Amino acid sequence: MYSLLLSLGAGVLTALALRFGTAFGWMAAVFPGLLVTAVVFVAAGFRVRKQMEAVVEVVQKEAAARHLDKAIQALQAGFRLAPWQFFVGAQLHAQIGMLRYWGGSFEEALPDLEAALPRTWLARLLYRDPLSRSFLAAARYRKRDVSGALTLLEETVQVAEKDGMAWSMYAWMLEKEGRHDDAIRVLGRATAVLPKDEKLKDSLQSLQNGKKLKLWKLYDMTWFQFGLEKPPGQTDPTAGRARRQLFNR
Repeated sequence: MYSLLLSLGAGVLTALALRFGTAFGWMAAVFPGLLVTAVVFVAAGFRVRKQMEAVVEVVQKEAAARHLDKAIQALQAGFRLAPWQFFVGAQLHAQIGMLRYWGGSFEEALPDLEAALPRTWLARLLYRDPLSRSFLAAARYRKRDVSGALTLLEETVQVAEKDGMAWSMYAWMLEKEGRHDDAIRVLGRATAVLPKDEKLKDSLQSLQNGKKLKLWKLYDMTWFQFGLEKPPGQTDPTAGRARRQLFNR
């Protein structure tokens, strides 16, 4: 990442300048070097963040006007910032993938959603985006990669255990695959983590009473955005307020 390299370079040069250009020893030179490193890194991060805010502003405007192609183009232009800051590339891929998914281009959305998934242990620790992970799980499930979808949702509820939708989708898929007892266990885990989530409680009670999961009644259009079920009387799973969720996180 350019921001990190730039800040480290500035810090090292500062320390060297103090060590060999003054009478100060290494101990006196190290702290100013570290301070410069931190200041430059924060300043570079702030600059990237402001540029990303400008990109998102354009995307919001185009998405609100249902100009998804233009919104995606704006996000793609933002990749010039990816080398400068950690996780910017993953965030851009996630938003592009979700926009394509909302637009009904499920096959085209899959590569971007996959690219948004953190790969290294550090990325998994620091970058937690349950929404894009849920979209990827839905995309995998639509392609009948059931194992891949369930594995991803298990990982998601471990790193983002407070996300009730991920838990609900996990249970829904298990129930769909005839794994009724496993679905109940997942919702049991969910309610233990989120004891005040009435939606999870309602879903657990429904399964325990032998009833079907009706997530659309609990989450309305937020559930339909994943395209796993269609809204009654509608054919567009991107309808309603669900599209705005991407930018309200």
